[in-house]
Amino acid sequence: MTASATGPLARRSAGILLHPTSLPGRFGIGEIGPEAHRWLERLARMGQQLWQVLPLGPTGYGDSPYQTLSTFAGNPLLISFDALREDGLVDADRLDGLPRLPDDTVAFGDVIGTRLAMLHEVAAAFPRRASADLRGGCERFVEEHRAWLEDYALFVSLKARFDGRAWVDWPADVASREPGVIAAARKELAESIAHARVGQFLFHEHWSRLRSRARAVGVSIVGDLPIFVAHDSADVWCRPGLFALEPDGRPAVVAGVPPDYFSRTGQRWGNPLYRWEEHEAEGYAWWIARLRHAFALVDVLRIDHFRGFAGYWEIPAADPTAEHGRWMPGPGQRLFAAVAAALGPRPIIAEDLGVITPDVDALRDELGFPGMRILQFAFGGEDRQSHHPDLYPANTVVYTGTHDNDTTVGWYGSDPERDPTRPAAAIAEERHRVRSFLGCDGSEIHWDMIALALRTPANTAIVPLQDVLGLGTEARMNMPGRPWGNWQWRFRWEQLLPGIEERLEGLTRAANRG
Repeated sequence: MTASATGPLARRSAGILLHPTSLPGRFGIGEIGPEAHRWLERLARMGQQLWQVLPLGPTGYGDSPYQTLSTFAGNPLLISFDALREDGLVDADRLDGLPRLPDDTVAFGDVIGTRLAMLHEVAAAFPRRASADLRGGCERFVEEHRAWLEDYALFVSLKARFDGRAWVDWPADVASREPGVIAAARKELAESIAHARVGQFLFHEHWSRLRSRARAVGVSIVGDLPIFVAHDSADVWCRPGLFALEPDGRPAVVAGVPPDYFSRTGQRWGNPLYRWEEHEAEGYAWWIARLRHAFALVDVLRIDHFRGFAGYWEIPAADPTAEHGRWMPGPGQRLFAAVAAALGPRPIIAEDLGVITPDVDALRDELGFPGMRILQFAFGGEDRQSHHPDLYPANTVVYTGTHDNDTTVGWYGSDPERDPTRPAAAIAEERHRVRSFLGCDGSEIHWDMIALALRTPANTAIVPLQDVLGLGTEARMNMPGRPWGNWQWRFRWEQLLPGIEERLEGLTRAANRG
C-alpha cells in the first residue's frame, strides 16, 4: 500500500491543523455547518490546500477525540444547529433560547447537556419535520451503514440506560451480549436506537456537505485515525475476541509509550491491545472496513502511532504508569498488504514520532508513507538531528508543532516551572539554537518557524492555527498525560486579521506551495 502518486501528499502543499470543535460559533462548540464552510473559504484565501482535523468520533469520558465510543460513528456534538434550522428541523426561536455558552473555550459539561437535549428533540421530531429528501437520505444511510450503525446505536442507548457506566460494569448478560438479552434490549430501547440513527445520519449529512464545499474551493481534508480504540466502545463490546481481554472483559494489557519527551514516566493510554493473530485469521477484515470508512470521510489519513504496527509498548493493566512495559511485535506489512488488496493505494501519513527504531523506518519506507517531522524538536533533545529541517526528505510532512505540543510562542517562552520536561539550562540552550539558526531575535518566533516549515524540502507543511495567530500556552490543545483541561480551545473570527491571512498567503506562495 503506497501513497497516491497523484494525491496531495505527492506535491508541495501547505495546510492548517484545526479541529472542528475549535471553530467559532454561538452554540458553545465548533460545528460542521456554516462556520466550517466559512473556514474553508478562509483557508483558500490564505493559499492553503489542506485542512487537518483530529479524529471525528463521539467522545467519552475526558472528551478526547482519541478515546471515542466508536471508530466508525461521527461525533453528534459537531452537528450544526444552524444547518438544522435551515433544513426546518428546529425553529430559530428555540435556538435563540438556548443558554449562552463561552465563545473562546469548550465548556464540555454545559455543552454536552445542552446539545444532546436539543438533538433528542430534533431526532424525535425528524419523521414529521424532515423533508422527503432528508427522510429518504436517512433511510439510505441506515441501510448502507447497518454493519456498524445498529451495534453503535444499541451501545449508546444501553450506555444511557445504565447511567453512562462502562460496558464491563453493565449486567453480565448484557456485557457478554447474550442473544436473547440483546434482542429484548433492541425492542425495549427502540426509540433511543432510532434517535441515535438519526443523529448519525445528520452528522454524515452535514459532513458530506462540508466535504463537497472543500472540493469546490480546492481544499483536501486530512483525517486522523488512532491506531487503538477505546476500551469503553462499541467496537470492543461487539468484537471482544479481537482484543486482549480477560474473561470478564477487562483489558489484560494496555497501550501506551515508554518515557519520552512528553512524560518522564511514559504515557499509559489504557486502550486494549489487539490480538493480531485473530485479525490475521480473518484477513484483517475489521481493519479494511475501518480504513474504507475513514477514507469515505477524508482525502488523506494520518495514522496515529504508526510505530505500533512495527512494535507496540505492552503495559500490564494493573500498572499505574507506562514505565514497566515491553515491546511486542506488530503486524507489519501484512496488514497493509491486505488493506491495499481491498482498497488500492491511498494517501496515508505515518505518525512516526517518539521512540523510533530501524524497523519502524523500514516499514514506513517500504509502504511509501511520508513520516512526520516537528520543528519544535529540531533544536533540543537527543533526537534533534532527525528533526533538523535541512535533512528532511521530500516524502515528509513537517509541522511547527502538533496538537500534543505547546504552541510555538508558548514553547519558545516556556519556563521550567511550567514545563517539567525541560530544565532551565536546556530551555536557554534551545532558544539560543533556534535564534542562531533562524537569524532572528525571537520577537516573531511563530512567523519565523512558519516560514521555515514552508521553505523546507518536505512536500507537505502543516501549521496549527494557534501558531498562525501567534497565541501562547493558553491556546494549547492537549497536554499529554494530563486527564483534565484538554481539547477546549476555540478561536474567534476577529483574531484572524486580514494582515495575518495575507502574510500566510505570501509565505506559502513564496515557498512554491499550492
